[in-house]
Amino acid sequence: MLDAVVVGAGPNGLTAAVELARRGFSVAVFEARDTVGGGARTEELTLPGFRHDPCSAAHPLGINSPAFRALPLERYGLEWLHPELPMAHPFTDGSAAVLSRSVAETAASFGPRDAGAYRRLVEPFLPKWDTLVHDFMSLPRTALPRDPVTLARFGLTGLPPSTWLTSRFRDERAKTLFAGLVGHVMAPLSGFATGAVGLVFALAAHARGWPVARGGSQSISDALATYLRDLGGEIHIDYEVKRLDDLPPARAYVFDTSPTALAKIAGFGDYYANYRYGAGVFKVDYALDGPVPWTAKEARTAGTVQIGADSTEIGTALRAASRENRAPDKPFMITVQPSIVDPTRAPAGKQVFWAYGHVPSGWTGDLTDALERQLERFAPGFRDRVLARATAGPPELAARNANYVGGDIGTGAVSGLQILLRPKLSLSPYGTPHPAVFICSSATPPGPGVHGMSGHNAAKAVWRRLRQS
Repeated sequence: MLDAVVVGAGPNGLTAAVELARRGFSVAVFEARDTVGGGARTEELTLPGFRHDPCSAAHPLGINSPAFRALPLERYGLEWLHPELPMAHPFTDGSAAVLSRSVAETAASFGPRDAGAYRRLVEPFLPKWDTLVHDFMSLPRTALPRDPVTLARFGLTGLPPSTWLTSRFRDERAKTLFAGLVGHVMAPLSGFATGAVGLVFALAAHARGWPVARGGSQSISDALATYLRDLGGEIHIDYEVKRLDDLPPARAYVFDTSPTALAKIAGFGDYYANYRYGAGVFKVDYALDGPVPWTAKEARTAGTVQIGADSTEIGTALRAASRENRAPDKPFMITVQPSIVDPTRAPAGKQVFWAYGHVPSGWTGDLTDALERQLERFAPGFRDRVLARATAGPPELAARNANYVGGDIGTGAVSGLQILLRPKLSLSPYGTPHPAVFICSSATPPGPGVHGMSGHNAAKAVWRRLRQS
């Protein structure tokens, strides 16, 4: 009998399996797709030689993850590549605000009236970032806070809506960039704890940047999988699990799945009936015959580029997708250009480009034209660079990854109390009605992102049970 079976070979499932195997437990992973990876995959979606990331592409939370940093992933092929700028936010006048590794450079891009306010916002937390991120991404039931005073101060700053936090800025440049940071989790700007979301992304950039993985996000998953095999763990692909009886006997079962799928497989009925899924995304992967022709020079050297003319436009787009059940006319966009630091991703002189906008859950329309009209505002002539495109709306994303219910790439709405208390109001969020069944997906704290911390935290709950039995 195995000690633990993990269902789902995404970053959280693989991390949970690695953490258990490192402690001497026998582990097997079962994955429905023909490769490991979940939200961290790389595939030729357009033309031969163009390697795209179907979901996550830039990894500010990955390089800052306490779980990943404790593992020898570089030994197994993971190499972080850093663009000159982690992120840029261009404006229609050809200028841009930037999120740089340097606090001073970032503050200067906002203009003199907001430079001091930004420094006062982030500088108190940066010296204690490693402790803060560990505390923020863990729970008291899995790890007691190492610095409760700093964590409490962070909570006082970040728990109010982001609109409250950005009220300290006087000009639109800082407000717009920060609104875009909140938009990465598809949350309305006025939502609870959205200030913390923006602040975490900003601090992550200053601490270690927003890198891409050489060769694509698949490198993260492959490193985890290879390390797991070296530890004696097994991985079975092309193995769809429809009920617990499909799995071999084990002392514990750990699910890197949506709560909905887990309830169906384990027979939990309506146990997760109140769990909410969020807005979906419409994503386009581009093969380009050269770099994106950004008007703003800063955007040409940034790994990630946010697209939204101002904070009002961004807020309107987020509300449309998440509350008004309509696709925005001017979508807020997140784009990533891996080829500026990784020439292995496309043939010589060509580039891959990654872009998405937010749409209602389950939306079946085509947002391609709206996305490209937005891009043309900030990169005139963009369409002339397109060699091929691969589009994926909510139905296609959900078919590609069953955790993306309705196209929600966060596996659950990051809004209201669910931003912190997921998948249920519980002091043991990784546990389920069955004492031997656990959940470790992005539906559990600390939530979405390729960081493995949900798997790491769930593994702690699992090995405590295994040692007791």
